[in-house]
Amino acid sequence: MKTCCFTGHRPKSLPCGYNEEHPACLMIKKQLRRLIVGVIEKKNVTKFISGMALGTDMWALEIVLDLKDEYPNITLEAAVPCRNQASSWNVKYKERYNKLLSLCDEVTVLQEEYIYDCMMKRNKYMVQKADYVIAVWNGTPSGTDKTIQYALDMCKPVYYVDVNDFRMKAI
Repeated sequence: MKTCCFTGHRPKSLPCGYNEEHPACLMIKKQLRRLIVGVIEKKNVTKFISGMALGTDMWALEIVLDLKDEYPNITLEAAVPCRNQASSWNVKYKERYNKLLSLCDEVTVLQEEYIYDCMMKRNKYMVQKADYVIAVWNGTPSGTDKTIQYALDMCKPVYYVDVNDFRMKAI
């Protein structure tokens, strides 16, 4: 079984912000879907891991769930950095998070409580489990950047949507 995990920016670091109807967001999601279908069809990926953060993680998870009808053998793991991950989110995002969590085939909670490095521990867990990494990245130093670098250090192929020009790229 081949596995792919996701990393990427939260909405505040993307050109569309929290407006998922913004043309930039629609383009990011379109390209993200193309990358996901590509690893299913060309790399035989059947398992995906999402870190459940707002933005890229949730969009990728929703795309994979949408693709399950077309590719019924794919599965989805939620890698939850801490049990209270969504506790400070507004009601709309908490409800979305809980619904998506309930639709995952597997849920892995890495820590009970939030501590300063639990997000990076989650990212390392996902990269270690993955054969491929798909990212949405703006090229700047960030948690996404650190995760991509960790994946490269682990010799994992990284495919990403460059949010500066919406092109799909590989590292």
